[in-house]
Formats: sequence, C-alpha cells, structure tokens
Amino acid sequence: MFRAVRVLLPLTLLPLLPLLPLLPLLPLLLTACGNEKVVVNAPEPRRPAPDRAELQARAEALGLAPELVYVTESPGFTLARQSVGVYGDDGFSSAYWSRKSGAQILLLVDRGTMTAESCPKRPVGQGAGESVICERDGDAWYRTVGEQHEYAVPEEDHVVRISGDKTRVDRDALRAAAGAARRPTSAELAFLLPPPHHGGPVERGDLPPAGDGPPNNVVGPGG
Repeated sequence: MFRAVRVLLPLTLLPLLPLLPLLPLLPLLLTACGNEKVVVNAPEPRRPAPDRAELQARAEALGLAPELVYVTESPGFTLARQSVGVYGDDGFSSAYWSRKSGAQILLLVDRGTMTAESCPKRPVGQGAGESVICERDGDAWYRTVGEQHEYAVPEEDHVVRISGDKTRVDRDALRAAAGAARRPTSAELAFLLPPPHHGGPVERGDLPPAGDGPPNNVVGPGG
C-alpha cells in the first residue's frame, strides 16, 4: 500500500504558491528580460515549391534546357550552388565538393549520345584535344585521360557525365555519383535555380546596340 507523501514548503516560499505553476518558465522569462534577442525553436512554415511551369521558365531564362538539368549525390560531397550553369548550347553543369578534402566532382549534361566509336573522341570533363581511353562498365562508359577520369551515362538523347581528378576522387565515388544522377524534384530545382529577377533585365549603357563592338567609353561634358 502506497502512502501519500506530504511535502512541507519553507515559509519563505508561501507567498509564491500562486506562482508555482509558472516556476518552470522563470529561467526563460529572466533570460528574455536580459536579452533583446529571443530565439524561438518553433519550425518555420515550409514554403511551397513553385509550380513546374515557373521552374522551367526560370531554367530557360538562364539558357538551360529543363530536361537536361540533373542532380546527383556521392558520400562526402555537397553541391556548390554557385557552380550551376549552362554547358554547351543548352546543357547543364554543376560541381560537388568535399569539405574534408577539397576535391571536386563535375556534373555535365549535354545533348547527343556516346558509342564505342565516339567515346575516345569526346573530352573528359571540360578538357579537349587528347585521345580518351574508354572502358565499358554496365550501361556506362568509364573514361580516362591523363589525371582525369569520368563516368559517362548515355540517356535517350543526351549524356550525363561525372568527372574528377584521379588523385583526389576515386573511381568508386564517380560510379556512385553516376548511378545516383537523376532529374531534380520541384523543390530541388527551385533550390538550384536563382530566383527570377522581377525588375526585368538590367540594361548596360556601355554596350553597343548591335554587333560585337567594344564598349562605348566616350566621356561627356563635365568628365
């Protein structure tokens, strides 16, 4: 049989009886009173991702074909968002880097295909001018030249390529990134692409209206 336990409060706490339910909050209240910045741990409301049509328009405004935008992942590597850009005519490029080692993985997507005949002729990464050694690895090509190596995955009308420095990125990391390459979700695409410039394009007053002429550096009256 359990006995009820009676707790006797010191006389000094009797005036605080009405405030006992609030006592656990006193440290927070005292902290807030001495500090103007109050941190609220409540989660921020999640903003809905823009619809796909808007995202495609944002990609096209950058010169990207939306269907050529890809993301990937490889253990230890993180997307360098500022690296996102156009490759070739309307292809896609981005880089992933390792905070631990500083190594980089380059993701390139461009139109076309890759066969046993064309593989040695296409550059590895953004290189050019050297004959490439090609090795078939499942549905992909493992390609090497100098200190660079790459996995190229032919798709229906484009090729996804993942490349890096041999001395800093091993073959397993490239294979993992090639196998994980896919088109982004709407939320991922919204993160990849810069927000639209609502003010319209910025006009450059120093550029000629037509042609490839040099900037107009004529100084007017007054300097």
